[in-house]
This record gives sequence, C-alpha cells and structure tokens, in this order.
Amino acid sequence: MTTMTEASVREFKMPDVGEGLTEAEILKWYVQPGDTVTDGQVVCEVETAKAAVELPIPYDGVVRELRFPEGTTVDVGTPIITVDVSGGAAPAEAAPVAPVAETPAEAPAAAAPVPQDAPSVGSGRQPVLVGYGVATTSTKRRPRKGPETPAAAAQALQSELNGHGGAPAAVDRPRPLAKPPVRKLAKDLGVDLAAVTPTGPEGIITREDVHAAAAPQQAPVPVEPAAPAPAARPAGVAAPAAVSYDGARETRVPVKGVRKATAQAMVGSAFTAPHVTEFVTVDVTRTMKLVDELKQDKDLQGLRVNPLLLIAKALLVAVKRNPGINASWDEAAQEIVLKHYVNLGIAAATPRGLIVPNIKDAHDKTLPQLAEALGELVATAREGKTSPAAMQGGTLTITNVGVFGVDTGTPILNPGESAILAVGAIKLQPWVHKGKVKPRQVTTLALSFDHRLVDGELGSKVLADVAAVLEQPKRLITWA
Repeated sequence: MTTMTEASVREFKMPDVGEGLTEAEILKWYVQPGDTVTDGQVVCEVETAKAAVELPIPYDGVVRELRFPEGTTVDVGTPIITVDVSGGAAPAEAAPVAPVAETPAEAPAAAAPVPQDAPSVGSGRQPVLVGYGVATTSTKRRPRKGPETPAAAAQALQSELNGHGGAPAAVDRPRPLAKPPVRKLAKDLGVDLAAVTPTGPEGIITREDVHAAAAPQQAPVPVEPAAPAPAARPAGVAAPAAVSYDGARETRVPVKGVRKATAQAMVGSAFTAPHVTEFVTVDVTRTMKLVDELKQDKDLQGLRVNPLLLIAKALLVAVKRNPGINASWDEAAQEIVLKHYVNLGIAAATPRGLIVPNIKDAHDKTLPQLAEALGELVATAREGKTSPAAMQGGTLTITNVGVFGVDTGTPILNPGESAILAVGAIKLQPWVHKGKVKPRQVTTLALSFDHRLVDGELGSKVLADVAAVLEQPKRLITWA
C-alpha cells in the first residue's frame, strides 16, 4: 500500500477571519473525506462573533480528514481539515511503535492503542504543540540506578526524601518516609510520623495521612445545637418536587456567535458609556414626497430609494455642521478621538442576530452612491454574507425600529461610537400645519449619545439639524 508521507499532508488551520477573533463555529462542511479540492475552493462555512464566513482551501489535493463535526466551536490556529496534496495517495497505516527497552526492576506495561480519530489538539491525552499534531515518538523512562537490596533501597529513598545523601541518622527504629513539607505539617499539628499509617507509593506518608492522624487529636469544635427534625409528613402528602424544566414546552438555545458577541458588546456599552437619549417628533411629509420623486429619477433607477436613504443623508449633513458628534472616547489615553470621516453603521436584523455593518466613508458619497451602498449592505446582511471587515470601524449608527411599527426607542451605543439615531415608524397623524390641523406624515427620532464627550448642547443641535432637514429637505442642498 502506498503511504502518505508527512510532506504530502497539509493541515488547514482555522484562520482569524476578523481582527482579534479567537474562535469560530463550523456551520457546514461542503466537502467530505475522499473529495478532490482545488486551490480557492470553499470547503466550509464558519460563524465568528461577527459574521458567517466561507473558508476557501489554499491548495489542491484530496480530503483525508475533517477534524471537527458541524456545530463545533474551534479555536483559531487549530487544524480543521487534512488534505493529501501528493496526488490522491491513500492515508498511511499507523506505524508500529518500537518497543521500549525495559530494566529488570520494571515490569512491562501494555501500551494502550491510540484511536486514529483522536483529536490532535485539546484532547488532554498527550502534550501537543498547536498546528503540529501529537508527537509520534515514544517516551523512554531512564532506568533507575538504585541499590540492589530492599534495605538499601529504603535507605536511599529515605536519604533522598530527607534532602541529603549518605547513611540515615542512627535511630532505634526506621525513620518514617515523608517529604520535608509533610514533616513540617506533622510538626505544626503535633503528629508523630511514626504513628501515622502511610498510604503513598512505596510507603511514603502524604499530607492526607497527617491530617487523618491529626483529626482525633484536635480539640472538638463546638457546634450549635442541631435543629429539631421536621415533623413527620402526613401519610398521603407527597414531597415537594425538585425544580425542573419542561423539555416538552421549553427550548434552550445556546448563546454563541453573533448573539453572544452582541450581548457582550451591549452590556459593556451600557455600563461603560453614560447614555443620554433625546427625542424629537417631526413632520416628514415633504421628505416622503421627495422619496416618491426620487424613485422616478433616471439617475436612481434600480437603486434602493426609501426614507432611510434621506434620513442617512440628513444625519451626514448634521455631522458636517456639528463634527464634534463624530468621535470616540479613548479610556486608556484619556483622550477624545475626533473622526474626520464617517463610517455610517446601519443596524440589520438577521437570523443569526443583530449586526451593524457600516458604509465606509459615507460622508464623501453622493446620493446615488449612498443609495447603492445602502442597497448592497442590506442585501448582503439578509443573505448572511456580511464580512467582519464590513462591521469594523463604524463611527455613527442608524437603527430603523419603525419597520416594526414601533414609534421610537432608546438605543444603546455601538461600542466605540459616540451616537446612534433611532428612527420610529412614519405614520399619518393630525398635525398643526400653517395654523390648521391636517393629516401629516409624522415620525419620532431618538438620539442616544455618550455624555462623556457629547454634552446636551451638541447632542441637541445634531438632533435638531436632522429633524430640520427631514422637515425641509431642500436644506440638503443649502447645508450640504
């Protein structure tokens, strides 16, 4: 049978698909052992704390082993798939282990067989260097160079345990075998080692032996009177049932991946940044009319044109007029970091949880470019293909809770950002317009900001500017 040499085997390790990620869950394998793969072929899909990512294999060959099943969370740097790149050679059979030379003083021990599917990382059975597998060389025990007679062996062991060489001290009885720390413990507890029954190997007294011998000698500890026994339970009355969960009517979902990362981020943000939330209700009737007009514009045909597009543009205008809102707090350096760019995050609900990808350099984009970027962002998020890079580096965020019919909310800041704008549902409501009560399209905006770097004046100005643009969209021209 042709053997598979070490040079022909390639182990593909779990990569760090984001910045600083330490683990990922294998969602789905696209290949099985025996399949032929080519350089760049996607072999599996994994979910990190930020997104689901497809992993391509970096070489050609034949799949020999999938190290982990679907649903397993694997540390970054751990081999997840083994590929034979020699041209399809069959895997080598386990080589027999050379017998270890034994000394007369040691009895032969039967070597336990190692299963071929034993994991090479994290099994705890053998020392292993991550990425290199379990060492295949056998371990040899150095023959003990000791005395040949039992009496001489006891004398040598006694000398070693006592911390010095030579013959043992002259005593009428053999000195009990115990290590120096155990002897000190016995001295502190007033225990005579000669009266202790050893349980350690080769007759050595252990710490547990000393404690067991000291227990009867210690003074009894006064205890409180025992509580009266409970009255006998009347016949026919059942004992209270232990607390349990109804598996037929309850489902437990492990918290991992995106949901776990979101939960940790929100808790960290809520208890780190002092949140302040302000609200404004605004008439967006003119904005809704402009949306209808833009949908007919030939320059925007095929692009995503909706109220969120104009709200995003309004926020960018407000940031330009109030640049201090676009910042972050550096706790370590005790500095406020002003950002001269806007990576605009858009909160998106996906089957795997809430994610916040952002539009890079949104401040430099025209309205058609912003519409195109927004459409791509939403489509990618719905498909679950958002990359970790798309969710890094955000500076401000918009969350549209209005799509669920909600009037408004108090959003929690995305970690590292200074503000987040929540947009409520746009509804037809009675509104005073030009001195008369008329039905108008109205919505409520909520702006949460980090009060360490954004004071009430700055936060209020930003929210007021967003509302003013949505009420009079022509300000997009005059203020931009």
